[in-house]
Amino acid sequence: MPTEIRFGAFVREITLQQQQISYNNLTPKVWHAADGREIPYRAPKIHLRWIDTYRLIQPYISSRLMEQVQAVVPLALYLMLFQIFVLQQGVADAGLITGGLVAVILGLMFFMEGLKVGLMPFGEALGNTLPAKATLPVVLSIVFLLGIGVTFAEPAIGALKAAGQIVQVESAPYLYTMLNEWAEVLVLGVGIGVGAAAILGTLRLLNGWSLKPLIYLSLTPILALTVFMQFDPELSKTLGLAWDSGAVTTGPVTVPLVLALGIGIAAAAGKGQSSLSGFGIVTLASLFPILSVQLLALYLAFTTTPAEIIAAAAHAQQALEPAWYSQTPWLEIIAGLRAIVPLVLFLLLVMWVILKEKLPEPGQIAYGITLAVIGMIMFNLGLSYGLAKLGGQSGSLIPAAFTAIEAVTHSPLYSAILGLSLALLFAWLLGFGATLAEPALNALGLTVETLTNGAFRKSVLMYAVSFGVAFGIALGVAKIIFGFPLAWLLIPGYLLAVILTHLSSEEFVNIAWDSAGVTTGPVTVPLVLAMGLGVGNAVDAIEGFGILSMASICPIISVMLTGLWIRWKVNRKQRYYDQASKHASTQGKPA
Repeated sequence: MPTEIRFGAFVREITLQQQQISYNNLTPKVWHAADGREIPYRAPKIHLRWIDTYRLIQPYISSRLMEQVQAVVPLALYLMLFQIFVLQQGVADAGLITGGLVAVILGLMFFMEGLKVGLMPFGEALGNTLPAKATLPVVLSIVFLLGIGVTFAEPAIGALKAAGQIVQVESAPYLYTMLNEWAEVLVLGVGIGVGAAAILGTLRLLNGWSLKPLIYLSLTPILALTVFMQFDPELSKTLGLAWDSGAVTTGPVTVPLVLALGIGIAAAAGKGQSSLSGFGIVTLASLFPILSVQLLALYLAFTTTPAEIIAAAAHAQQALEPAWYSQTPWLEIIAGLRAIVPLVLFLLLVMWVILKEKLPEPGQIAYGITLAVIGMIMFNLGLSYGLAKLGGQSGSLIPAAFTAIEAVTHSPLYSAILGLSLALLFAWLLGFGATLAEPALNALGLTVETLTNGAFRKSVLMYAVSFGVAFGIALGVAKIIFGFPLAWLLIPGYLLAVILTHLSSEEFVNIAWDSAGVTTGPVTVPLVLAMGLGVGNAVDAIEGFGILSMASICPIISVMLTGLWIRWKVNRKQRYYDQASKHASTQGKPA
């Protein structure tokens, strides 16, 4: 429908800053050869000065750079300032940490741009063309393998491997093995969980299943295994890792690629007509890895004993110098290549062999993949020297506020109650600020506000999720400090979430369970993991996991409570209008 404008405004616009130029002035002069043939025009190469080049690429780079600066710098400054002014300790290796943080910023900038330019076109092409050219079993097999591939490509997955360097084999043999000798098997297990979730999520979109029964069915074995493992003194130490694994998977690679593929398949089949049909895959992708890591821990317990693990670790420590490929920086370079290249080769294989499609924009995709690989390598280096180092250092010093530790002279710095309050307030503010600044949450808020016709405002969702994550991280830190079992927090939390799920409408269930996934970005996860492990080391806790799992369940509860409150408000307003309308119609009737 054409837009109507005033004629005066139209005349003003077309006469403003207009200058007529002859077309002949814009075209080169035509030259002819001796025989009269027209000589083809060859344009000369454009020669740009350095200042012109800078002006061209500056807007392109600055927007992408600032996005990562806003994600990294405020968190890093918060940790450093808290350490300097509240804990009264300088930042050790400040130059190295600063260099690592710069590497994280640049690495994430390159990686996210490479993901957008090089990998996302694959997901879109597969989602649009795969259902038309392959049977459903083949499609689901590709979805499963893609789920495994994207898990290895997640930037934050390296933080799980880095956590293994802190765990002591004598304190937690099974946990030590899963994070060291079985580190790749652990990531594969997490990937299998994501792949299974992607299959179930795709079938849900195709068949229009409700998310609620899938949540109940997924949580039943997970909570049952949590109770069983809690009563085993060694297996209970792996529960924090299992539950935290679910938070690591829903990052910037997994969510867009798997979601694009699932929605594309559903759309090609004529399904997924609901505006909220894209929700739910993220939820399943954060639940299934928990189950797969729990099963991996059980398999380890059935095949070996803690004594054998401790003896093998002691023998390994007496071995020769580690190989060159297991030392920095080669370790990070190889990890970056292994994260991206196999995924790209798999996607190329699907495009060429199964779909028999040409690669769209091959030069652009090659450029994007190169950026993604460079970015992943830089991020891995920055993770080792920046995020993990800063988070571990701050975490190890936090207990000095309320208890005596070797690293801080004159500790405790404050009374027990004040020190504990400061430590928990630090964790609360870290969770609240990091979540509120998360770009993915802002995008989710806009989507939800549009899909709910303004009933669930963006700001309400963002504050509900931020408050949930803040309380979750504070509870996780309290669990490490006081040493009570993680199951005491998780089981009541998820039972409450199940009750709220039953009471809530399908739309709010989709939003709430997916909102937990957007809060665990590639910066927050390594920082919080390292901080938790640092706190655990300082208070002589066996392990420092569990903070991320609490940061996942609390926003689910807070968003569903907010959703129930919004539904009550809408229903109350509707009843008021109905009563007013009924009263008006009664008043209008003749006596």
